[in-house]
Amino acid sequence: MKKPLVVVVGPPAAGKTRVSKRLAKAFGVEAVDTDALVVREWGPIPDIFENHGEPFFREKERLAVLQALSTTGVVALGGGAITDPHTRADLEAHRVALITISPEAVEPRLDNAKRPLLRGGLEAWKSLVASRAELYRSVATREFDASHQSVDTLAEEILQWVREDAGL
Repeated sequence: MKKPLVVVVGPPAAGKTRVSKRLAKAFGVEAVDTDALVVREWGPIPDIFENHGEPFFREKERLAVLQALSTTGVVALGGGAITDPHTRADLEAHRVALITISPEAVEPRLDNAKRPLLRGGLEAWKSLVASRAELYRSVATREFDASHQSVDTLAEEILQWVREDAGL
């Protein structure tokens, strides 16, 4: 059965996509981002939310998760993918890196135009993260804090863990 080296999860704007790309490059494998898969087929996420609603987006996201989890590279899940119980169950069979980040560190990264659930800014982000924190932890094999380190340093930390854990 094909399986990703690592699946990266975490709240919006934690750096999942950037870290995943660096990990994939270091391992010489493909980076698969579920949000990018949805966007490729359905267009920008804010447009999907506006024209079809969040349930439609979550349905398409679930299909993207299934596609991504059948690859052998590095997978970045959208911030809300773990809200689906089937996705959480699927992740039990995978090595999952949870990237966390403090509100102070994430604030400059919040582009609310690209993130429909964060139109309320930092307070909306805090509320969203609080509502999902237990779900993130429930799927995580290991947690990594992005609050006070560069993307490169964070990627190196995860890279070392994956190498050790996978015996590479």
